[in-house]
Amino acid sequence: MRFLIACLLLTCSFSQAQTPSSPQQPYQASAPLTWELKNARWFDGHAIQRGNLYVENGQFVGRRPPKVNRKMDMHGQVLIPPLAEAHNHNLQTAWGWGQFADKYIDEGVFYAAMLCGDPEGVAEVRPLTDSRAAPDVSFVTACITSSNGYPLAAVLPEPTPEAAAAQHKIVIVDSPEQAIEQWTAIRARGSQWLRLVLAHSERPELRQQTEHFGRLGLTPETAAELTRLAHADGLHVVAHVETAADFDAALAAGVDTIAHVPGYANLLDEPPEQFLIAEASAARAAQQHTAVITTTAATALFRLDDGPAAALREIQRTNLARLQAAGVPLLVGSDVFIGTARTELHALDELGMDRATLLRLATIDTPRALFPGRKIGCFEPGCEASFLLLSGDPIADLGVLDVPMLRVKQGRLLTRLADVAASSSQASASTADAPKTAAKKKGGKAKPATKSSNKSPAAPAKAKTSSKAKPR
Repeated sequence: MRFLIACLLLTCSFSQAQTPSSPQQPYQASAPLTWELKNARWFDGHAIQRGNLYVENGQFVGRRPPKVNRKMDMHGQVLIPPLAEAHNHNLQTAWGWGQFADKYIDEGVFYAAMLCGDPEGVAEVRPLTDSRAAPDVSFVTACITSSNGYPLAAVLPEPTPEAAAAQHKIVIVDSPEQAIEQWTAIRARGSQWLRLVLAHSERPELRQQTEHFGRLGLTPETAAELTRLAHADGLHVVAHVETAADFDAALAAGVDTIAHVPGYANLLDEPPEQFLIAEASAARAAQQHTAVITTTAATALFRLDDGPAAALREIQRTNLARLQAAGVPLLVGSDVFIGTARTELHALDELGMDRATLLRLATIDTPRALFPGRKIGCFEPGCEASFLLLSGDPIADLGVLDVPMLRVKQGRLLTRLADVAASSSQASASTADAPKTAAKKKGGKAKPATKSSNKSPAAPAKAKTSSKAKPR
C-alpha cells in the first residue's frame, strides 16, 4: 500500500523519470473517489483561498463525506482548475489524437476546442473522447474559406484551384449567393460552430496574384451572410483573422468569437501598424460581447529575425492591453500544433500579462466558454471536482504549472500507472492525523497496534497518506 501511495503522488513526474526509449503508458482513470483535502489552498479566479475541501460523486460538496478514500493535508500546496485550450487542430484526427491526447492530460489541459476538422475525421475521434482519462473536446466540422483561401495552401498536396475544388475537407464559398446555395450542405456537416476565414480582406488585389493562392479568405460580405445564416439556425461563429482590418470585418459580420489577436504573424511583411486594433474596435468588440482567442505563442513558429519579432510582440502587448481595458472577453488558445494551452500561458506571461488574470483566463473563463452548460473552473459545492495539485503558488511562480503533482478529473485520479488506478479507491488517511492511543487491557498492558501493511486491501482499516510530494 505504501508503494502504491508513493506512486500515486509521483505519477505526474513518472514520465520524466523514464529513459527516452521507454514507452509511456496511456493515462487511466481511477474509480470515483471521495476526498478530504485539509488545509487546502486553491485559486478562485482572483487570489489563493484557504480552507478544507470535500469531494463526493465527482463534485465538490459542503460537508465531509461519511467515507473518505483520500484524506490529504496540503502542506502549502495549491489547487487550480485544469487548463483549457481554445484553439488547436492536433486532436481533430485519429492520428493526432494518438500523438497528443495524453500530452494534454500530462500538461493539465482537460478542455479543448479543435477549430477545423472535417466530419469524417472527427467521427473517428469522437469515440476516443469517451474515455474518462481523455480531454473533453469541442469540434468544429464546418471550416469555410474562399476558393483561394487559407488553409488550402497548407492542406493540399498541389495547391491549385482544381485541387481546391475537388477536396471536401474545407468548404469553399466565394459570394453571399453561394453561401445561401450551400447552406443546407454546410448545416449537414453537423457542427454547432462555423469557422470562417478572413485574411487580408482589405486587399482584394491579392486575389489576382497566384503566389498568394491558399493564403487569403472570405470577402467581408460573404462572411456577414454566413454569420447571418448561422445565427438564424442557432449556430455560433468563430472567425480566423490576420489584420486589424480583418478584425473589423469580423465585428461588422457579427461573429461570436475571433481567433487570433492580430499580430500573431506577418506573412506578407506588412507594416506592423496593419495589425494594430483601434481603441474604437476594442470597444465595439466589448459591446458585442465578442470573445477573442489570444494565440500569441504561434508567433514563435515563424522564426522571425529579432527586429520583426520584437515589433510584432509590441503590437501584441498593445492589442491585448486595449482589449483588456475595453472589457473584451479573452480566451487562451495557442494554435501551436505540437503544444497546448500551457505553451500559450507562458507566451502571455512573457508579454507581461498579470498572473492572476492569466490564470483566470486559462482555468475559468476559457473552460466555461468551451462548455457553457457545465459547472467547471470552481471549487464551490456542486462544481465538478476537476483540479490540478501544484507544489506552490502559480501566481508567484508560473513554473509550478509545468509539473503538476496530481491530476483529478470529476473526482477520478488520472494516472499512467494501472495498479494505482485500480487500487486508489481503497480507504486511506493522512499523516496529519494524530496517532491513535492504544487501548489498555485490565492488566494495564497496552494492546499492540496492528500495522496497516498487514491488513487485507479490502479491509476497512486505513493506510497513511501524505500529500507532500516531490517531483522527480
